[in-house]
Amino acid sequence: MKLHSVAALAILALTAGAAQAQQGVSKDTITLGSIQDLSGPIAGFGKQARMGMMLRVDEINEQGGIHGRKVDLKVEDSGYDPKKAVLAAQKLVTQDKIFAMLAHIGTAGNMATFPVLFPKKIINFYPLTGAREMFEEPNMNLKFAFSVPYYDQARKGTVKLVQDKGLKKPCAIYQDDEFGLEVLRGAEAGLKTIGMDLAEKTSYKRGATDFSSQVAKMKAAGCDLVVLGTIIRETIGTVGEARKTGFNPVFMGTTAAYTDLIHKLGGKAMDGIYATSAVQVPYLDDASQPIRFWANKYKTKFNEDPGVFSVYGYAIMDNFIQGAQRAGPNLTPESFSKAMISKPIEPDIFGSDTMKFSDKNRLGSERSRLSQIQDGKWKAVSDFF
Repeated sequence: MKLHSVAALAILALTAGAAQAQQGVSKDTITLGSIQDLSGPIAGFGKQARMGMMLRVDEINEQGGIHGRKVDLKVEDSGYDPKKAVLAAQKLVTQDKIFAMLAHIGTAGNMATFPVLFPKKIINFYPLTGAREMFEEPNMNLKFAFSVPYYDQARKGTVKLVQDKGLKKPCAIYQDDEFGLEVLRGAEAGLKTIGMDLAEKTSYKRGATDFSSQVAKMKAAGCDLVVLGTIIRETIGTVGEARKTGFNPVFMGTTAAYTDLIHKLGGKAMDGIYATSAVQVPYLDDASQPIRFWANKYKTKFNEDPGVFSVYGYAIMDNFIQGAQRAGPNLTPESFSKAMISKPIEPDIFGSDTMKFSDKNRLGSERSRLSQIQDGKWKAVSDFF
């Protein structure tokens, strides 16, 4: 055989090998990764997200997979520690050879793992955080986000409540970190658009358990709206303290406070508070038959009631599956991205907004809506805004 023929055959062999070498995609399997907090301060959220994803994986695999490929989901525990998240990402990328990272929980953990993911062209899909870094440059081509930033939630939600209820003295209590500051800045920016300012504002140290001084400051200022840059324990502590002192303004949190744990742990005192939301908290006796059926299916499988992070996990996996199905048998980061951009992902049974992406926009929706705790359950009380 002539030398140039041997060289030509070698090139053909290398080309064929490269075509088959898409990480995370084999003849019969698509390998996906997720990093959750399964042992740290928000393990309740992480475990729910993991189980929600697992439920959707079981469903699609029972139906034959995606273009004949079964989904293999690998989940690692970060303990909500960015350093552990990096180690988890390194394992998922280099050992497990994942195609994409789904629903990674937490802003700091996500940002710490970007240098591990993006050089290998691993897509970061729908991270569980409301940070703008999840959909902005650099590496926008490998990002898809669904969570409206806390800044925008507070900006729009504050204005809506002020205008709908004719409120005059909006105020804010916020955690003294980037999360809390994003909520504060959003509320201030929204109020400026209608010629108003916060009448009072006060912060608390992350990890605080006593909010009496903050509540007293709000009460003394005569606040009729308190925007909460709080998560679970702080929301319950702030509202509970206010109720005890007879101070009953309108309270509004963000998706950080939108969880069934608020009313389960805080009890009757939590009735009436608002929070911005993107999906419905599922209840076993929900008025919607599809949600009721889904919630009971979840409980049958995992022997516990689902929460809002169960919905996030399930919906995130479902949206990925839709994108991968559109991409066709030749699944690559490029074909997946084109498929996600090709047409919107329509709302699901949980009341999510339509998700629309483009080359220049990797945040699926900029809209949220208000929900309120009524008789111990979250209920949607507005359309998307």
